[in-house]
Amino acid sequence: MRQRPILSVTLSVLVAGTLAVIGLAVAPGTSQAAKPPPKFYLSLGDSYSVGFQPGMGATAGYTAYVAKKTKYQLENFGCGGATTTSIVTALGCTESGFGPVAATDAAPYSGITQVAAAVAFINSHPGQVGLITVSIGGNDVTSCANATNPVTCVLTASTTIQTNVTSLVGTLAAALGANADGSAKIIGLTYPDVILGDYVFPSGSPNTSLANLSVLAFHSFVNPALNASYTSVPNGSFVNVTEAPYKKATAGAETPLTTTTKLSPYGTIPSAVWEICKLTYFCTLGNIHANTKGYDFIGKLVVAHLASL
Repeated sequence: MRQRPILSVTLSVLVAGTLAVIGLAVAPGTSQAAKPPPKFYLSLGDSYSVGFQPGMGATAGYTAYVAKKTKYQLENFGCGGATTTSIVTALGCTESGFGPVAATDAAPYSGITQVAAAVAFINSHPGQVGLITVSIGGNDVTSCANATNPVTCVLTASTTIQTNVTSLVGTLAAALGANADGSAKIIGLTYPDVILGDYVFPSGSPNTSLANLSVLAFHSFVNPALNASYTSVPNGSFVNVTEAPYKKATAGAETPLTTTTKLSPYGTIPSAVWEICKLTYFCTLGNIHANTKGYDFIGKLVVAHLASL
C-alpha cells in the first residue's frame, strides 16, 4: 500500500483540528459571553406616574420617555388616585378602589401595598435596579382647593406628606442598600402648578385669587416638604416640576405671575399660566392632569436631572 507523505498527513490533522476548534467556537452557548442582566427602572406613585389623561385613561406618560432614554426596563407600580397614605396601606390597586394601573410595563400586584410590591421586586432582582421615580402627594392636597382656608389646608397636608414620603423613601433606600443596588437613584417629583389655570377656567368666572395662592402653596409648603423627604436618603433627589414652567415662561424670573402675554381668547394673562394651558388639561377642562406634551416635558426634566447626578 502506498504511504501518504508525512507532510500531507500532518496538514490533514492540522486542518481537522482547526475545523474542530472553529466548530466549538460557533456552537451555541459554548463560548459566547453571557448577556448581562437587564437594569430596571421602577415607577411608583399616583395618576401622574401612570400617565393618566382624561378620556384616554392611563397612557405612556413620562415613565415611558424616561425608560426609552435610559434604556432601562420599566416596571410601573403606579396606581391612579394614590395618596401618600394609600401607597403604604392600600392592598392592591384596583381592588382597593383606586386605579387605573399603568398602561406601559405595568407591574401587577395584589394583596400587598404598592411600596411592598416594589420592595419585593428589588429583593428578587438584587443589583439590577438602576432608577426609581416617585410621583406622590398631589392627591393629598387636591381637596384644599375647595377648603375654607386653602393655605391652612395645604400646610396641614404638607406635614403629612413629608412624614409619609420620608418613610416611603427610607423603605426603598433600605431595600436597595440591602440588595447591592447602592448606586441606584431615587428621584422624587412634584407637579405642574395646574391651579394657575384658574386664571382662565372656567370661562367667564376665573378664580385668580386661588391661582395666586397656588404659587404660595407649592413654593412654601408642598415642594419644600417633598424636597426634604426625597433628599433624606443617599442617592435621593428632587425634580421641581412646578418651577420649570415658571422659569420657561418668565426667563427665570422668581415671581411667576409678573410676566404677561396677550392671547386670544383669554386676553392678557401671566405667561406662566399659558405654559400650564399648553402642558395640562386644566385651562380647557379644569382637569389636573398633564397632556402628552406635558408628560414629555416632565420626562425630559427627569432625564436631564439624572444626567447631572
